[in-house]
Amino acid sequence: MARAYAIQAEGLAKRFKDTLALDGVDLAARTGTVLGLLGPNGAGKTTAVRIFATLLQPDAGRAEVAGHDVVREAGVVRSLVGLTGQYAAVDENLTGTENLLLIGRLLGTPRREAKARAAELLERFGLTDASGRAVKTFSGGMRRRLDLAASLVGRPSILFLDEPTTGLDPRSRGELWDMLRGLVAEGVTALLTTQYLNEADLLADRIVVMDKGRIIAEGTSDELKSQVGGQVLQVRPVRERDLAAAHSLVARAAGPQTRIEGDAVTAPVGGPELMPAVVRGLDGAGIAVGELTLRRSSLDEVFLALTGHRAGPAGGRREAAKAWSGERDEERTVSAS
Repeated sequence: MARAYAIQAEGLAKRFKDTLALDGVDLAARTGTVLGLLGPNGAGKTTAVRIFATLLQPDAGRAEVAGHDVVREAGVVRSLVGLTGQYAAVDENLTGTENLLLIGRLLGTPRREAKARAAELLERFGLTDASGRAVKTFSGGMRRRLDLAASLVGRPSILFLDEPTTGLDPRSRGELWDMLRGLVAEGVTALLTTQYLNEADLLADRIVVMDKGRIIAEGTSDELKSQVGGQVLQVRPVRERDLAAAHSLVARAAGPQTRIEGDAVTAPVGGPELMPAVVRGLDGAGIAVGELTLRRSSLDEVFLALTGHRAGPAGGRREAAKAWSGERDEERTVSAS
């Protein structure tokens, strides 16, 4: 009988010197689903993934993967999971086939079986034609596909994907999304960390929002969007010089969360009276409008409303660097023990 939850954590805490990377994290991923872990650099996403993958040990709290404690039963957990990090971890001097064959042999798979598994994965990820080439000749998207294939050599039931599409072009990112959907359809559970809000929106069955080592919200994409009012008013003046005046006018009606986004003004809709009030105000001020629309809130706006800043790669770089340094020290300690 399948377990209801493939991944669980209670009170998970981790500190690296002066940086509290995780501060009492509770989360759970249902079997056969994608749990999206959303947040900026320094939020604690990678630290959580490394603990689940047994690369780090928590300072407090507990975590289970497939019902096994990640500290007491680390060896069992490693046999059940696959990990794809932020950067491709394949050997550039080996061919695609050699990379997958090497991993299979390291896992103790007989050579003939390992070779067959490598060929199967290369075909599945559209890499058969390039299988005999050195990986250093691969494009970025091809390397990421090979890296994901490498994490599947051992047929894991649980995948940890730590920002797997970082640096990829939109086409390569879409291809990786399709592959992940296919794996989940086969029953694989995935924990996906990402800074791309549309990625979490499209792939995750449930989303956990992290900031500064804490979980600040969780739910489905629709549930999170409903927390900031569900709808957003967007006004785009015809004349660029009217943008500031339009912002001031909308802000008087909608409140301080009104913002200028590029060449448009956006504001959360708090009630049905907002739209007519804005239309009357714009008309009275003589501001010609090229676009006036109501749309659903985006996850970006959800994150902004929850944290006061966006979930972009620029946020938290200093904290992330400090935490990464601490993680590397701790990882060496765990590996040596």
